[in-house]
Amino acid sequence: MENKKYSSYAAIDRDLEILKLEKEISYQKIVLSIQKTRDAVTPENIISGFLAPYKESIPNPFRSILQTIVPYVISYFLNNKKGF
Repeated sequence: MENKKYSSYAAIDRDLEILKLEKEISYQKIVLSIQKTRDAVTPENIISGFLAPYKESIPNPFRSILQTIVPYVISYFLNNKKGF
């Protein structure tokens, strides 16, 4: 990286403000990515992804029951401090 030569404090302040804003934008992008990932990784989505290859072999009523009950079971075990 090439060193800049500044002729005034105003130019330094302007570049510092630009860097500060770029840092804030990068931080907000990371926060948004984490929120999207957290929303995507839910028990319902995990079960749907797990059942997708077996969709043809599992009867429709049983699949509906699994998709309804299993997320609650997973949530119970994740929230239970003692574990299994």
